[in-house]
Amino acid sequence: MRLTTDQVQAIRQTAQRVLGEGARVSVFGSRALDNRKGGDIDLFFETDARLVNRAKVLCQLYGALTLALGDRKIDVILKDANTPPAPVFDIAKRTGIPL
Repeated sequence: MRLTTDQVQAIRQTAQRVLGEGARVSVFGSRALDNRKGGDIDLFFETDARLVNRAKVLCQLYGALTLALGDRKIDVILKDANTPPAPVFDIAKRTGIPL
């Protein structure tokens, strides 16, 4: 996994602050592969809670991550209890590394 300890800590703290204690987050895509270079940071956030406004929470996550990690390309996907299944969630779970 190509994230620093400080980056992992910032991502975990953001997940807990925005989504609560039960939130789970993993990194997937090129940053999950040690033999790759560069690339954006692909993050999969998951919560068992039912979010009233997923779009607002996505904005909160992205804003907090940008402040914590700096101005870099970050892709955020979010699954809550109301989110229907989608192939991207399966890929993120299968190939991702829990943080």
